[in-house]
Amino acid sequence: MHEKYVKSDRIERHIARTLRYLKKAVFSRLVITVVLVLAQILLIGESFYRLKDYWSGISVLLNLLSAVLVIYIVNRDQNPAFKLTWVIPICAFPMLGALLYFWVETNIPTKGIKQEVSKRVAETKPYQKQDERIRRQLNELSCSMTSVSRYAEAVGNYPTFQNTGLTYFGLGEDAYQDMLVELEKAEKYIFLEYFIISEGMMWNSILKILKKKIAEGVEVKLLYDGVCALYYLPSGYQKKMIAEGVDTRVFVPVIPIFSTHQNNRDHRKIMVIDGKTAYTGGINLADEYINHKSRLGHWKDNALKLQGDAVKTFTLMFLQMWNVSNPENNNGYIPGEYLKYLPKTQDEEKEQRRYPNGGYIMPYGDGPNSVHNLAENVYLDMINRSNKYIHIMSPYFIVDHEMLTSLTYAAQRGNDVRMILPHIPDKKITYDVARTFYPFLLAAGVKIYEYTPGFIHAKTVVSDDNKAAVGSINMDFRSLYHHYECGVYLYLDPAVQEIEADFQKTMMCSQEVTLEYYRAIPWYKRLVGYIIKLFAPLL
Repeated sequence: MHEKYVKSDRIERHIARTLRYLKKAVFSRLVITVVLVLAQILLIGESFYRLKDYWSGISVLLNLLSAVLVIYIVNRDQNPAFKLTWVIPICAFPMLGALLYFWVETNIPTKGIKQEVSKRVAETKPYQKQDERIRRQLNELSCSMTSVSRYAEAVGNYPTFQNTGLTYFGLGEDAYQDMLVELEKAEKYIFLEYFIISEGMMWNSILKILKKKIAEGVEVKLLYDGVCALYYLPSGYQKKMIAEGVDTRVFVPVIPIFSTHQNNRDHRKIMVIDGKTAYTGGINLADEYINHKSRLGHWKDNALKLQGDAVKTFTLMFLQMWNVSNPENNNGYIPGEYLKYLPKTQDEEKEQRRYPNGGYIMPYGDGPNSVHNLAENVYLDMINRSNKYIHIMSPYFIVDHEMLTSLTYAAQRGNDVRMILPHIPDKKITYDVARTFYPFLLAAGVKIYEYTPGFIHAKTVVSDDNKAAVGSINMDFRSLYHHYECGVYLYLDPAVQEIEADFQKTMMCSQEVTLEYYRAIPWYKRLVGYIIKLFAPLL
């Protein structure tokens, strides 16, 4: 009889837990947001359906308007992949496609955010001056870095530095341990800007240090993306952080409105300590990034620590986005206020450590507010100027024709072109699309590997033993066109050799992809990939 009651009690507890889980899932912010957006889409579709009878008399006019719109789109100064993505729906559904195009292109909130970012970037321009001595050195070298440096300075106001020590971490857990040490040394301020923050061992241990530092009088600013607030953090987390002394802002909070306003996210990973030390790379502040939690097998990531002069760019990049995310939407810092977080005098600059053995370091950022596609052009420049090899690690690979042509051309002219992509994906649809590029790349001589132990999240390009790029920038349309990103370009720095060694080590535990391997992929997965590829610029 006792066993019967115990069994019944277990069943009741199990039912109670299940009901609590269902209640939490059904009434979560994510589910409510998705339901409300879907309801708006259905309402728009129903409105079109009910009004169809009234449009029959002006169908010729609508078709003519669509034809004019297609001509306009084809002749725009825009990536051809984006043109194709719009031309197809406009030709297939003239009225709906045309109205959707006008809605996206004239979306006021989206344009407002882009203008605000551009305004903040302009505010920091006086503090980003290229050292003339470094410029002369690069001109005398007449190397590949010379043109990249000129370009980044001209279109993005990103100077090139020396006197910067770099430490490369081939795993997130190694970077995490180093972060804890450096955070403990903070004396003035700590800036954190991340796409994802999630409660767990990693974030909780960092937060513990942040609270300690706040008690010591250190200023702490935390900025995370609105997607993070929706998916990964409990309701009211921003208020909780503010109550604990962490000055916290959210970049473009996700709201349940059908709008392209939600599309441009802050995907950057930046940690700045006292303006002397900065971290960037692929890792967010969540347990899977340091393999404390296994979600997709072993999580292969990387990070870069900078110490010295080049940290200034990351300090200013953080402050730009911090000011954009000001809920009061004020007019920005008063003139000179940025100097509060930069060395004020030459004596203070001399106090910075010297790093005589480093190379040329160029931190840079990019986003949809710019028309120059700086992040993509840095990658393209590395690929097109490679003489021996170009090695790439990326979790996603959904690129335009220009990038694809550059990779295949590099291989066809005798370079060793290799790519390491995930074998266990976090997004199956984007994974299917990435694999559609395999036959074309393999035919050109590009070698492709899939990281079999788990998921690869590192974003790295290294070439010819003398240059590399590490940051938050994936090889996909999201990173290259839609998101706000950051990275570091290295030239003639010892860290380049470490990055290449990490690539070789990662390649040894990856599976090489062959044409036979690709043909063994189920036909329906390949079909899905080719269909979704039509809309790749939106992925």
